[in-house]
Amino acid sequence: MTVENVKAIPGRRIEFDSALDMFEATVARSPEDDLIRYFDASLSVREVDELSDAFAVGLLDAGFEHGDRAVVYMQNVPQFVIAQLGIWKAGGIAVSANPMYKARELEEILLDSGARVLIALDSLYDDVAARVLENVPVMLVITTSDIEFRTSETTAVCAESPTKSMAALLRDNGGRRPPAHRPRPGDAALLTYTSGTTGPPKGAMTTHRNLVFNAQTYRDWVGLDSADVILGVAPLFHITGIVGHVGVALLTGAPLVLMCRFDPEGAVAAIERHRATFTVGSITVFIAIMNAPNASRDALGSLTKIYSGGAPIPPSIVEEFLDRFGSVIHNIYGLTETTSPALAVPFGASAPVDHESGALSVGVPVYDTVVRVCSEAGSEVPTGEVGELVIEGPQVVSGYWRKPEATASALPNGALHTGDVGYRDGDGWFYIVDRKKDQINASGFKVWPREVEDVLYEHPSVREAAVIGVPDAYRGETVKAFVSLRPGSSATGPELIEFARERLAAYKAPREVVVLAEIPKTATGKMLRRELRGS
Repeated sequence: MTVENVKAIPGRRIEFDSALDMFEATVARSPEDDLIRYFDASLSVREVDELSDAFAVGLLDAGFEHGDRAVVYMQNVPQFVIAQLGIWKAGGIAVSANPMYKARELEEILLDSGARVLIALDSLYDDVAARVLENVPVMLVITTSDIEFRTSETTAVCAESPTKSMAALLRDNGGRRPPAHRPRPGDAALLTYTSGTTGPPKGAMTTHRNLVFNAQTYRDWVGLDSADVILGVAPLFHITGIVGHVGVALLTGAPLVLMCRFDPEGAVAAIERHRATFTVGSITVFIAIMNAPNASRDALGSLTKIYSGGAPIPPSIVEEFLDRFGSVIHNIYGLTETTSPALAVPFGASAPVDHESGALSVGVPVYDTVVRVCSEAGSEVPTGEVGELVIEGPQVVSGYWRKPEATASALPNGALHTGDVGYRDGDGWFYIVDRKKDQINASGFKVWPREVEDVLYEHPSVREAAVIGVPDAYRGETVKAFVSLRPGSSATGPELIEFARERLAAYKAPREVVVLAEIPKTATGKMLRRELRGS
């Protein structure tokens, strides 16, 4: 099947100058509709607009100025959305902080961004931020609690604290509106920090134009509108959560269901209760949902628009999810630097699997996006040959915050050199082989971890798999695998080694398989190979 037979991909006009304009159109269109659902409560579009106005006024009254940065250090709570909108209304740039950050990591992004404000969950302030702020003072610290907004009867928390209570700030400024602020398309809306696996974290400058374009991409690619219900499984600090959850909700008015922290049983219950229709998240999220004790075809029946990115998807998981629950998990590919999607499987289509590598296609370029496969010298390679993916389009960020050399290296002339290795087939489908740095060199033979992981996923007992290269005196490197098992199942390392040997060339099969209760992952669900290398 060719791409042209799957879906015509016309260009897309960017409809709004900024994320604020996008949201204002929704406020005018459907002010009383739910925008956020959180446990037993909900907030309407109008309420979120008014609360974010009050938040912006509170920032401005404290001395916040145009272009200032504010760090948002929270889980998936309504206050995240309120704060982000309020920062934009005050003319600022929102900086997302992973709630898993410890003191060193939080200090690093506070210093790099030059943030003047920190907005944090009170638990994160007490456990981490209070110590950091002894060395990195900011103008204003605002704290809030994840129990707020859970029910219509929840009492706002205004506990004694050296910080400013967000509940008090919203209460004191209720009904006030900030001066009108109109961000320009090229203004930075977000600093979204990369993981730092190849060096210190870098703040990708996501513009309002980037954010609006890819919110529209999700809407139009999947066919989303206000009748949909978005399940917020991706962390909101991550670009997928910011665009695929918050951005889509602000654009379409579709309610966003938040759960504070992801847990599989809670996600299944939320899908069933709210009749959620759309989500995007790491494949590990869907593996966890599949293995939840309350997962059933009826409970998940409404969730028909599913996309997954951020980590390779084993074809066997897609097949099992479809067989058990009746819905297709569509592949999607993007990075922090592409504001989420750059390639995606057209909605309703099944991604092809490459018969040689077993890789599931990550799709085709989305609207107005050019993806090339290039050699190390920078020239485009022929169809079918492996090279680095280079991406150009309206979703590619303008650069890294105050890092011109890193910008010039990764984004020469605005084209993003992804560091991901893949190829394009004759029908226009793209495949990711793996990250350059994760390739294993065993006796001169190249082994891509993803191919070995896909085979291990075919074993009925394997829930998750991660493969790394480890030093070997004879072969230079050899293959080592880590797996976790499905509930109630069993398998030994030697059994899984034999299973892989029956399906892979001898140099690709793992020499060692370690069974773990859980494989360490980032907050977005990516396997932490660097931690496994120390095991």
